[in-house]
Amino acid sequence: MTILSTQPLLVGPLGLPELLIILLMVLVIFGASKLPLLGKGLGEGIRNFKKGIAADDDNQIEDGSKPASKPAE
Repeated sequence: MTILSTQPLLVGPLGLPELLIILLMVLVIFGASKLPLLGKGLGEGIRNFKKGIAADDDNQIEDGSKPASKPAE
């Protein structure tokens, strides 16, 4: 009978070997022809997210409302 350790699993930063393995797995799953489309979609999603954040900030400034701040503790 083994006793499970109560120590948390520590995960360090990703190194070059780990990144190469992840890239290889993505290549196998999606195929080489789909990678440019995947990158394009990811880039457009990030761009739209940033535009939405900027538009929300602009709307708050136009309304005269202040951006949300931290609640008092």
